Amino acid sequence: MSINQLIFRNLKKNLSNYYLYVFALIFSVAIYFAFVTLQYDPSMDARKGTVRGEAVVKVGSILLVAIVGIFLIYANNIFIKRRSSEIGLFQLIGMTKGRIIKILGIENFIIYFTSLALGILVGFSISKLIVMIVFKITGVEAVANLRFSPEALIQTLLVFIGIYLFIMLTNYVFIKKQSILALFNVRSSTETKVKKLSFWQVLMGILGIALIASGYYVSQMLFDGDFTTLKELLFAMGFILAAVIIGTYLFYKGSVAFIFQLIRKQNNGYLSINKVLSLSSIMFRMKSNALLLTIITTVSALAIGLLSLSYIAYYSAEKTAEDFVVADFSLVNEESVKEFTQALNEEDIAYDKTQIEVFQVMADVEDILDINIDGPEMDLSAMPLPVVSDENFDHIDLSENETLLTGYSDLMQSFMTIEDSGKIELKAQNTVIEQDFTGLNREYLVSSYYTNGGGMPLCVVDQSIFEKLKKHMNPDIQKGSLVYTGFDIKDSGDLERANTLFQSTDVDRWAGNDSQLQTSRNQKMNMGLMMFIVGFLGLTFLVTSGCVLYFKQMDEGEGEKPSYTILRKLGFTQGDLLKGIQLKQLFNFGIPLAVGLLHSYFAVQSGWFFFGSEVWTPMLIVMGLYTALYSIFGILSVLYYKKVIREAL
Repeated sequence: MSINQLIFRNLKKNLSNYYLYVFALIFSVAIYFAFVTLQYDPSMDARKGTVRGEAVVKVGSILLVAIVGIFLIYANNIFIKRRSSEIGLFQLIGMTKGRIIKILGIENFIIYFTSLALGILVGFSISKLIVMIVFKITGVEAVANLRFSPEALIQTLLVFIGIYLFIMLTNYVFIKKQSILALFNVRSSTETKVKKLSFWQVLMGILGIALIASGYYVSQMLFDGDFTTLKELLFAMGFILAAVIIGTYLFYKGSVAFIFQLIRKQNNGYLSINKVLSLSSIMFRMKSNALLLTIITTVSALAIGLLSLSYIAYYSAEKTAEDFVVADFSLVNEESVKEFTQALNEEDIAYDKTQIEVFQVMADVEDILDINIDGPEMDLSAMPLPVVSDENFDHIDLSENETLLTGYSDLMQSFMTIEDSGKIELKAQNTVIEQDFTGLNREYLVSSYYTNGGGMPLCVVDQSIFEKLKKHMNPDIQKGSLVYTGFDIKDSGDLERANTLFQSTDVDRWAGNDSQLQTSRNQKMNMGLMMFIVGFLGLTFLVTSGCVLYFKQMDEGEGEKPSYTILRKLGFTQGDLLKGIQLKQLFNFGIPLAVGLLHSYFAVQSGWFFFGSEVWTPMLIVMGLYTALYSIFGILSVLYYKKVIREAL
């Protein structure tokens, strides 16, 4: 057999076994090329583009290189170890190490650069689709063009040629330092098999679970607002990060084996064939894969968490805009109100105009309010609050001695505690009025301009009290106009035209003048691009990590093939063995996924209110999609094992 025939046969064999690796390589190249094409797209240019995301895409492309590079190097290590016996056999028949390295280099070159070419072709084909997705998510009305970028081609070739050279270097070092005997023993020594759990493993397992639980507990305390100073917050976040990561590593190193050992003991050592094929294998293999599984779990949790938070901000954009702008257009400047009113009338756009008098008073809120924030101590006996009359609102009716606070966000609630009742003193010049506090409502009634960007609630009082305070109003603490004006467009079909007028007349040049529609769009644009980047990075990591776990299962399946042959000869059917395999894959893929989802859940719960007003729907959508895509690799692993079992006899 000639060298060329040998290379051709090896290529044919490897393609049938490693088709998923070729797919992942093509997928990675395509995503990277499309990303870099997006980076050089004119629409991403901050000076002349629409999205202004060139820097963000550039950072995403760097992270993408790191994910793909680590995956390719790790996958190559798995493959070279799988072929160690083949390499040893080549040496036994007299082939030099240099010749073997040359053969492997040619094989890898053909597979790698064929995949690279296909990936670039696919990446070019989907580049327009990716730009369209970015425009759709960010709400940009522009036409996406199919554009070939020479800069993207050169950058992609340089990156993946660099990864290929590093892979060849690792193969060269591996083959050079291994003896023939060592090559035949590589696969048998790659997995650690322990017959009995030691005391240290048990201790390690308990400690791993305890660390993860403590991290979750502190995360919940963070969510409940128990940490109030910046130093406490930083310490708590550092502890959570360290406890969860170390705990995850110890969980895989000892906890899994410890838990399964307890299950064994409950069965008095008698296990069904399903448990033998699932529990026993996982007990002894997860320990040796602890570092890999820790990395996969941690990065998965990070990807799910970041994607959930960015989607929360994107999903909550309209609700946030409604809270902080209140009307379709909120104006706080008399000159801009006249200008905008004239523009709407000229365009025959029907509207409802609401005007509310609002001014600032000093309030003593020590009896009802507690600020949980690090920094200079705030004087709760003299805090500025905006005041309005209850006559402006049909659904609010207060007596002379009652005061209602309204308008708050979850973020505000995390930094201040407001009692359900108590006394509040409203202070104007030469007068102090004591009121009964009746509670806090969530509803926003005026523009956030008057409430420090939504940082403080609005004070609602009876009309008679409002007049007394207005009479003695202190002009030194007022915020510009004393009249809030809200425009609500009657016909929703005219809203777009009205928004164009709002921007074209430069009404928005004054601080406090806001368009609800534009505010929502701006948040969607900013968070949409972030969600797109994180989403594609998460998808790439999901595909690569899923492939790594699949390759590990392929390796284990080949190693366990003699055991399946024995079990088949003992009379166990293919269906009997397959049930155990399905349970094994449920654990192999389900445990990292479940732990990653738990990590991301507690991470999101401890800080989601910084990003928006809705948490459950966006978080569950992200987790559901990630779980569904991840499950595909578990199904592929079951199908591969089915093939191994079928060929066992």
